[in-house]
Amino acid sequence: MQYAQRVVGRSVVGCQATYMPMKVNMGGVIPPIFAVSLLAFPQTIRHLPLTQHSLWPTHTLAAFGYGEPMYYLSFIVLNIFFCFFYISLIFNPTEAADNMRKYGGFVPGIRPGHNTADHMNSILTRLTTVGALYHTVICLLPDILISGIKLQHLPVVGTSLLIVVGVAMDTISQIEWVRLFWNDGQLSIKSDS
Repeated sequence: MQYAQRVVGRSVVGCQATYMPMKVNMGGVIPPIFAVSLLAFPQTIRHLPLTQHSLWPTHTLAAFGYGEPMYYLSFIVLNIFFCFFYISLIFNPTEAADNMRKYGGFVPGIRPGHNTADHMNSILTRLTTVGALYHTVICLLPDILISGIKLQHLPVVGTSLLIVVGVAMDTISQIEWVRLFWNDGQLSIKSDS
């Protein structure tokens, strides 16, 4: 993104090139948690007294049990759905494009307004697709290693791996922020006084 030159007070501020930080994993661990929570409902219903005495609901709901193929297929579909759903709640490309235009910003080669929003939306869709596949692989990999290759001695990591990677990325960005203010072995903190 670039911002046009403008006068603020007595000084001229302008021609700044910057970028909009869009993460591959914008949803964090929310989509897998929602997917697993919804997949817990069939097992809860299966153990109710109403369904235990009839064979059809018991067998149908048992197909959605942990470790069954329908469980994994449902998890993949729900995880991808919740990735897109959650991103649509937390990031609005139209609003971001309007704010950017209001402050004199533009994407080089793309007209401000609706075209910028469409461009952001296409980028966000591609990033979310990669992020959803990333979530799915990271969450299902421990199950595949434990049940498929019989590596029971490995700790189950799944969603906790997503949390560890997220915390590590945030820690690195905080270290980079502190490094920006660190000059010649001394921390330089700017104040208004």
